[in-house]
Amino acid sequence: MGYEHDKILHSHKIYVMGDVHTNTIEGFWSLVKNGIRGVFHHVSPRHLQHYLNEYAFRYNHRNDITPMFLTFLFRMTRPFPRGD
Repeated sequence: MGYEHDKILHSHKIYVMGDVHTNTIEGFWSLVKNGIRGVFHHVSPRHLQHYLNEYAFRYNHRNDITPMFLTFLFRMTRPFPRGD
């Protein structure tokens, strides 16, 4: 898909190599775990992907100037893309 994957060798006491680090993914999982613990309290395996999608959206839009509620409203007014 064109993604580039780099590794951080924590076992060699290397935690950052230039702009390669694990802080971003650790921040994302912290948001997910705190959200589940604080809001949902429990997530069934059947619905886990839905919760992850919600938190991925929240994380990807965390720096938006437009309030998230308005972003949701705007998205709901657009036609849903069909998978034909």
